[in-house]
Amino acid sequence: MSELPHDLEPYRRRVSEVMRRPARDIAEAATLVEIAAAMAADQRGALLVADRYGRHVGILTERDLTRALARRGAAALALTARDIMTADIVAIAENAFLFRAIGRMRRLNLRYLPVTDYAGRFIGMLSARALLQQRALEGQVIADELDVAQDAAELAHARAALPELAALLLAEGSSAIAIAAVISSIYADITARAAAIVEAKLTATHEPPPAPWCVLMLGSGGRGESLLTPDQDNAIIHAGSTEDDGWYARAGEMIADLLNEAGIPYCKGGVMAKNTAWRGNQGQWRLRVTDWIRRHSAEALLNVDIFYDLRPVYGALRLGENLRLEAVAAARASPLFLRLLAEQAAQMPPAIGLFGRLREKDGRVDLKLGGLLPLVSSARVMALKLGSNATGTGERLQAVAAKGGLIGEEDLARLAEAQELLLRLMLRQQIADIRTGAKPGSRVDPDALARRDLVRLKAALKHLELLPEMVQGVLTRG
Repeated sequence: MSELPHDLEPYRRRVSEVMRRPARDIAEAATLVEIAAAMAADQRGALLVADRYGRHVGILTERDLTRALARRGAAALALTARDIMTADIVAIAENAFLFRAIGRMRRLNLRYLPVTDYAGRFIGMLSARALLQQRALEGQVIADELDVAQDAAELAHARAALPELAALLLAEGSSAIAIAAVISSIYADITARAAAIVEAKLTATHEPPPAPWCVLMLGSGGRGESLLTPDQDNAIIHAGSTEDDGWYARAGEMIADLLNEAGIPYCKGGVMAKNTAWRGNQGQWRLRVTDWIRRHSAEALLNVDIFYDLRPVYGALRLGENLRLEAVAAARASPLFLRLLAEQAAQMPPAIGLFGRLREKDGRVDLKLGGLLPLVSSARVMALKLGSNATGTGERLQAVAAKGGLIGEEDLARLAEAQELLLRLMLRQQIADIRTGAKPGSRVDPDALARRDLVRLKAALKHLELLPEMVQGVLTRG
């Protein structure tokens, strides 16, 4: 891991903000003259190469053109795009942070990096020139070593840098919500790489996956709201049959063990793909979600809280996206289920009591249980009622705002401010605890807060007491 950067812009911006849309392609049979003309006409330095069926089979850049001419001279004019292209297309997702793109381009010495959407479709191109214009190549960034990590120690290296990175981002004025998104993205990358390592190991022993599969992150990692105390909340969906479960069970167990060794501990509640309840094909997941919605048990409601934040991170991502779409539709179609979720959220004890006193235990107040969880759960219920596929709490609140008239604009703004404040105070406490060797968590020492923060915290917690009323309004009128 390289030392952390002085220029933190790559940790604030995403690839989609800098890339050029759309991604252009050219037929594999195109000649060098046709390629050069296409690049000049659109002022592009790279093109994807498509076969006669429209499938992307490679990428070529202006360097490929000049190299071909330098090596072959005039004879190069008879070459085609397929002759000079690079067949292995290295790409990055549009929602990835710039630091991941920078690291990948540096490690592989790339000047152009195609960008994909959630379904793996090419939608844009990122260039080194664009990054330079954004000042995004200045300073050192966390390396793209996760893409080549081979064991738990190398995965742990990335995780170990997170407290210092979070502290730097806080000091530079980044919002806590944005910092949580960065932390979550690195946890997602670690999980994805662990899955890739496991798949490669099983394939090397002549046990390739029997069908396409997808690893999902659930809970706070899926929402993009993780802080510095991770645990494993993951699942697997695959396109195989029930007879294939043995392979996915082994993969789930190996992933869990690898993540635990890398410093992301096992989920105490057992929400991991190593356990039967958290893996299956589309049909099995459909039955499982239907059962959760119909059963109305406390365990089912707890599972839903974690499951509906799902985020596909590795493999056939479309399997995960389709699962989320189906699950959201099923929840929206069950008003009783949504009311039960709302009641569960309303029963969470607030972190503030009578006369505005914080509920402390051993000198600390739990801002997760008494503040963040009620907000997260309420936003989830409201989004499900509206049929929104958003997973982040902020995006879910925006979905409510977009409907108009369900919750007042001032109330929505104060909820967003409450989330930011709670995350920031928890993050500060976690950084301080880690520096002193204490175990970080969600409990904050109120005596360590500045008076202004303490006043704002109490006001935010009092406002969160209105959440049940807001949720009921959405359930009734949404």
